[in-house]
Amino acid sequence: MPSRANRLVAVGAVYKAVQRAMRPGGPTLGERASAVPRLAKAVASGDYVGLSKGRLALMLAAAGYIASPVDLLPEGIFGLLGLADDAMVLGWLATQLVEETESFLEWERSVGRTPRGEAPASPGSSTAPGSSSAAGAPRPERPASSSTVRGDVVP
Repeated sequence: MPSRANRLVAVGAVYKAVQRAMRPGGPTLGERASAVPRLAKAVASGDYVGLSKGRLALMLAAAGYIASPVDLLPEGIFGLLGLADDAMVLGWLATQLVEETESFLEWERSVGRTPRGEAPASPGSSTAPGSSSAAGAPRPERPASSSTVRGDVVP
């Protein structure tokens, strides 16, 4: 049986994740949701190393567990205790999704990736280093000391 302390920690983690997800200026829920497939693809291809394949697999397993009618502790037999295990898994998954999509979206911006169908940044906004503005003026190159990822063109 999950202890009261474990439940409080799980609730606190979800609360912090919700606060982080809803802060002004942060990614919207739609941006986060659309980033999940790109995140999975980038992790699987090795382009994004901010999330391990193992952690991604755990997140997929957690989503499957929540969606599955098969349950470790069935609600019909264990009542509220049966709901508690689902709630803890859901809390962990929500926290991970908020944290990982936030990091991934920051990484995408830092390497100049834009989601399909999204226009590149406008001339007055920040664009990726080494890219050109809409007026054709070249932007400063990325410093040599910054990290490169597979697929970067290095002069």
